[in-house]
Parts: sequence; C-alpha cells; structure tokens
Amino acid sequence: MYGFLPSYRAMLDREGADGPADVAIVGDAAAVAAGVERVREAGATEFVAVPFANREATLEVLADLR
Repeated sequence: MYGFLPSYRAMLDREGADGPADVAIVGDAAAVAAGVERVREAGATEFVAVPFANREATLEVLADLR
C-alpha cells in the first residue's frame, strides 16, 4: 500500500525506487547488519528502523550496531 500513497510515492520516485521493497532492509541478522552498514557508508547520519517481523531479533541486531 505504501507504494501508492502520494507522499511515499514521491519519496520513492525521488530515490529511483520502483516500490517499498527497493528501499527495505530485510533478511537474517547478517543481511540486516550489512544493509544498515550500506546506509551508513552512503553517508546517512540518521536512521529510523521500523521492525515488522521478528521484532526482538531485529532490535537486538540494531542495538549491536550502535
């Protein structure tokens, strides 16, 4: 649904993403850690995570990255 909301669609279009899956970081702990690291290496100074599956494990991975 997010790919169809005007505000999200505008952001996705600015980033050249076809849909939310193109900007989501998903996978096991190693994949999530690597995805967040790619965001950091790209120059991000702020990051907001919204865990949507296996919340506790995701929060653990994110805490380890701080």
